[in-house]
Amino acid sequence: VQLQASGGGSVQPGGSLRLSCEVSGLSLHYYHIAWFRQAPGKEREGVSCIRPGRGGTESAESVEGRFIASRDDAKKMGYLEMLNLRPEDTAVYYCTVGRARTWGDESEYTYWGQGTLVTVSS
Repeated sequence: VQLQASGGGSVQPGGSLRLSCEVSGLSLHYYHIAWFRQAPGKEREGVSCIRPGRGGTESAESVEGRFIASRDDAKKMGYLEMLNLRPEDTAVYYCTVGRARTWGDESEYTYWGQGTLVTVSS
């Protein structure tokens, strides 16, 4: 199983980015797809998650209303649309897949991508 995250980059505050997560070697239909991030000097934290099936989402309070997780199981892809980015969103973003009971608990996830860097700065 491999996860490949992409779409990171440098943007100004207020800008937008769309992260993608390509999954190979696994059928996504029964798995949560989540995004975590790790800022310099900080612990990794859950950002957003989309459940299998009907695809209900969860988000951290800090990104609620700005970040939107989505998925396309047929293409084996997960996405994170990030709007109105702020400097405090600067971090390495990781996609992960698992059968999570607690979406923000990284120990609940089995497979991880390598991370993609998002830098928000003027």
